Amino acid sequence: MTEKEYGKLIKNMAPKSPIKKDCLNAFWIGGLICCIGQLLLNGYTALGLDKENAGTATSMTLVAMSALLTGLSLYDNIAKHAGAGTLVPITGFANSVAAPAVEFKTEGFILGVGAKMFTIAGPVIVYGTLASVAYGLIYWVTKLF
Repeated sequence: MTEKEYGKLIKNMAPKSPIKKDCLNAFWIGGLICCIGQLLLNGYTALGLDKENAGTATSMTLVAMSALLTGLSLYDNIAKHAGAGTLVPITGFANSVAAPAVEFKTEGFILGVGAKMFTIAGPVIVYGTLASVAYGLIYWVTKLF
């Protein structure tokens, strides 16, 4: 059997991906998360918070809800159906921080939760922070001259 024939065989035997269904689920579940965020923003604004503080409170609430759902092992069930619909919003980032912490809680708070909490999200935080500092310095230097 040649490599080309093997490739055709694998392609024919592999299960077909339901891409239309997956895209639809990602769209409506991701949209639902965004609608919840908008409702929270409107609610915090109605409570008297200015736009910036209402946005901060909304982000904090979405992160807390995501971490809670991750801790209750519900977020993964939602993500199985939504795919990228749960990964793209801020809730996906919160899940990537909380999931390793929950997984390694049996190893204790220091070596388990504390050490493993940022295994996935840690590089994003580090490089994002370093990039923002670098860009800030470049911006500051260009404003001096």
